[in-house]
Amino acid sequence: MNRVEAWTIVTTYTASDSLRKHMLSVEAALRAYAPRFNGAVELWGVVGLLHDFDYERYPDVTAQGHPVMGSTILRERGVSEEIIRAILSHATEVTGVERVTDLEKALYAVDELTGLITATALVRPDKNIASVEVSSVKKKWKNKAFAAAIDRTEIEHAAAELGVPLDEHIGIVLHALQAIAPALSLDGSLVK
Repeated sequence: MNRVEAWTIVTTYTASDSLRKHMLSVEAALRAYAPRFNGAVELWGVVGLLHDFDYERYPDVTAQGHPVMGSTILRERGVSEEIIRAILSHATEVTGVERVTDLEKALYAVDELTGLITATALVRPDKNIASVEVSSVKKKWKNKAFAAAIDRTEIEHAAAELGVPLDEHIGIVLHALQAIAPALSLDGSLVK
């Protein structure tokens, strides 16, 4: 499975621009993390890109929904079990697939954090992620009403499980998203 094939699956199953941007964010974050754990950058990126491809069609995180339905679709397309297992592991509570590998732990650790960082950039007057710093994210982190659906405790535990201090984790993910700002419309282009 290469990136072009993965993106074709994403665009086939996902119409939502915001969900596609989320998957691009997770892809970028995993690509940034792969070298740290001697991971294959392309493989890690494909996992990030595909991890929520089925969510729009199967939004219920259940045994009959996301990501279980996605795993069936991916198997039918001949996608490797390593990719499928990593995707299933980001919903352990439903799938029972425990996070064991660095890839699986990294996927779980970056998934929610990309949303918090994106939200932090979008509330800035310039809507430009280039002006966001780790301290900006940490300030929003403390405001529990901001992006309230994002579980900060989950992110803390996931970073600890990955073995990366929280501030460093935020920095890695933030820099990864800054590197693809135009693709995420976080380059100030939303300011009119």
